[in-house]
Amino acid sequence: MSTWFGLLGGVEVRVGTRPVAVGHARQQCVLAALLTDTGRLVTLGQLADRVWGERQPQRARAALHSYLSRLRRVVAPAEDVTVERQGPGYLLRVDPDAVDLHRFRGLVGRARSADDPRAVELYEEALGLWRGEPFGVVESAWADDMRAALRQERLVAELERNDAALRQGGHERLLSRLSARATEYPLDERLAEQLMLALYRSGRTADALDTYTRLRRQVAEELGVDPSEPIRRLHRRILSRDATLDPARSGTSVAAPLTGRTTAPPPPPSPPSPRQLPLTVRSLIGRDRELTALETQSAELSLGAGTAVVITVSGLAGVGKTTLALSWARRVMDRFPDGQLYLDLRGFGPAEAPMAPAEAVHRLLDALGVGPDRMPADADGKAALFRSLTADRRLLLVLDNARDADQVGPLLPGGAGCLVLVTSRRLLAGLVARFQAQPLALGTLTAPEARELAVSRMGAARAAAEPDALDDLVGHCAGLPLALSVAAARALTNPEMPLRSLVDELRDQDHGLRALAVPDGRDSDVSAVFSWSYRALSPGAARIFRLLAPHPGPEFALPAAASLAGASPAATRVLLEELTDAGLLQRRGADRHLLHDLLHAYAGTRLAADEPASGRHAAEHRLLDHYLHTAQAADRILDEHRDPVAMDPPHPGSQVRDFAGHEEASGWFTAEHATLLALVDRAAAAGFPGHAWRLAWTLSTHLQRRGSWDEWRHVQDTALRAAHHADDAYGIAHSRHGLAVALSWSGRHDEARTLLDDALVRYARLADETGQAHTRRTLSWVSQKQGRDAEALAHAVATLRHYTAAGFPPGRASALNVIGWCQSLLGRHRQALTACRHALALFEQVGNRTGQAYSWDSLAYAHRGLGQHADAVVCLRHSLRLFTELGDRYYQADTLTSLGDGLGAVGDHAGARAAYQDALRVLEALGHPDADRVRERLRAAS
Repeated sequence: MSTWFGLLGGVEVRVGTRPVAVGHARQQCVLAALLTDTGRLVTLGQLADRVWGERQPQRARAALHSYLSRLRRVVAPAEDVTVERQGPGYLLRVDPDAVDLHRFRGLVGRARSADDPRAVELYEEALGLWRGEPFGVVESAWADDMRAALRQERLVAELERNDAALRQGGHERLLSRLSARATEYPLDERLAEQLMLALYRSGRTADALDTYTRLRRQVAEELGVDPSEPIRRLHRRILSRDATLDPARSGTSVAAPLTGRTTAPPPPPSPPSPRQLPLTVRSLIGRDRELTALETQSAELSLGAGTAVVITVSGLAGVGKTTLALSWARRVMDRFPDGQLYLDLRGFGPAEAPMAPAEAVHRLLDALGVGPDRMPADADGKAALFRSLTADRRLLLVLDNARDADQVGPLLPGGAGCLVLVTSRRLLAGLVARFQAQPLALGTLTAPEARELAVSRMGAARAAAEPDALDDLVGHCAGLPLALSVAAARALTNPEMPLRSLVDELRDQDHGLRALAVPDGRDSDVSAVFSWSYRALSPGAARIFRLLAPHPGPEFALPAAASLAGASPAATRVLLEELTDAGLLQRRGADRHLLHDLLHAYAGTRLAADEPASGRHAAEHRLLDHYLHTAQAADRILDEHRDPVAMDPPHPGSQVRDFAGHEEASGWFTAEHATLLALVDRAAAAGFPGHAWRLAWTLSTHLQRRGSWDEWRHVQDTALRAAHHADDAYGIAHSRHGLAVALSWSGRHDEARTLLDDALVRYARLADETGQAHTRRTLSWVSQKQGRDAEALAHAVATLRHYTAAGFPPGRASALNVIGWCQSLLGRHRQALTACRHALALFEQVGNRTGQAYSWDSLAYAHRGLGQHADAVVCLRHSLRLFTELGDRYYQADTLTSLGDGLGAVGDHAGARAAYQDALRVLEALGHPDADRVRERLRAAS
């Protein structure tokens, strides 16, 4: 069933034809906050700010999770909508056309590029989506700001609709709307001009003149100024009954007289208007959202703000900033009849220095026809003359490749009819602060967009010949348009070279960027283009950029970067901000950044060239220590009774994170999942075998609870090979045990048993009682899986003996719990209750809440074996409470499943279904394979 969301009025949801209750105002605000950024990640911090602003409750995040859980239920019947948890926030996926706000913006964007008859239809359809005040009853500072911005967007669309309708002679149809709006916005001169023109064309000249008189009086009283020249000019033309105001009499287009912004007498002879826009691509691919944003941002020109509109387009090198700017500029050339100026400011390039503002403004004046005899000698004089010459013109100015805001400031024109597009690798926050520039951040292309670009450049036949190689090629270019264009050009100019050969070149870790070099085009050589940004960095920022190369993942957190640099987090944050401003990093949350794959490869070339071997080795050691010790700290929270392995202290300069609780530790593992897996391989290959097997050990609990069996086996296998290579007896024993556990979870019990028997022998040689205890406990578990319950009990008893010898009370409690479980498997449920109660008491004595949760679960199993289902339900509720408090999502779901079984056994079928549904939601959020098992139970219960 299709789903529709309404924001342009009350917050509404319809699934098919059926309205769905969204909930109270706070929950509506959460939905509105996600819908305004449909398809984009909204962090929990952003959600909290949008819902509560500065007055956030103490448990804001818990409340948000509750709201989001309910919203998932609201949209559950819809097949075309999902609310997804991703890293630090949530993302709502739905077709933008199913959200009235995004459909409104899309229709307005299409109207702006359509001819007048079609434009009016599109504007009318867009404006017809409005049902009232945006967001309805939602109350928050963010909602108020959004309402004000949306009202402005609506007004701009109405004004543009009016222009198009008036150009078609639709003045009489507009009169009532224009009169109502003019009353609502009495100081809006553009609206007044439209009303005056409509009245005059309707034969109501006196009313048109009266409209001007009222406007002039109100502007004088409230603002202390006269009306602007365009509306005064229209007033004079109405007084003189200018024939060109009536298209039926003049036979000319009404577009020019629409707002009275052209002078009636012919202009004196002047130099031809400049048309300087360079050639660009024939078709722009994958930038529809950005083109719509440019249309929306440029709409301020129509509001008569009194100053030029400035838009900054920023992004990393090669992302297509100039291509976007020039493509859009060519689409809107006709809106700027006084010319289009283009200037490459050389902010980043092979030249020694960026273009000085004095030279830049000189070139602009020269393009406007200012000869040497009129050219001021000093820079300030040139800038003043440029502002004077542009004060009454409608100019489009593209300032490409800007270095900073200071370079751009003197080049801004003086006319309110001028629009300036500035491209830069930097964010140019100074322009935003000083001149209210509107920023547009340009990201990389999505995989489908990147593929479309590659196919369009190399040709459909070339691409179709090797579809798999094409996919690999697109993947290696990582959505960077410059890289895709260079790769496609190489394929096109070398028709005999298979695409697979090009992919193999790109895959070369040491020389992959050479495949993206163009000998006869400096602007098309990816490595050279990156180098211009690198050379512009401060020494500290350049060093941390190249030191990021050993980090195996594209995304990293501040402590990891600080560890690589061997610097404090505060000093590192400043350098990362410089890299972000330079377009070499992308921000991914408060303390996380993304390094594009190709920039990652470029950092590796700079690391080899600019950093001594000792510095590279020390940085990698600090990075591995950061992840190893932080992962150990997080693992100790996930499984508090797990006995840690011995580790050396962290290398000086390595940062180690602390965690406030289970949710924070689990969230860190989730965010760093891919990086941690890659680090095990990297540590083994780079000569850090101890880090390799210890990292694998710290990942066991996390990977088991995710159900990531294949990844778990891989890291343990890598760890075992690294430990053998280093002849590390402890590492071999631990890794054989760890690999055995991973294999057993995958169902490969016989292989696991062989490894465990060997590990047990090795721990005995090392006189490691705790290691023997851990291995015996695992053997007990494997025996249970194989149906050898008596053997499982024997291993559990041996486990207790080893833990007692080791003097490890949490281990003794764990062994007692396993003994009780095994006794239940053998039908000895009353003995099981005794053992598990002893285990629970011991866990309570040492303050181990995880162990208490496991013991309550075992007690429930024994009660169920005795037919005491009500007692089992009580025990399971204790277990569920503890796992929930601990934030252990996997065992929370596992216990909910057992609770569903118990409730079904006592006849509470509704409660059983609710428990299964809650368990399923958790497992689906974790992406855990146990979700299928719970779905079966839920179907049976229903």
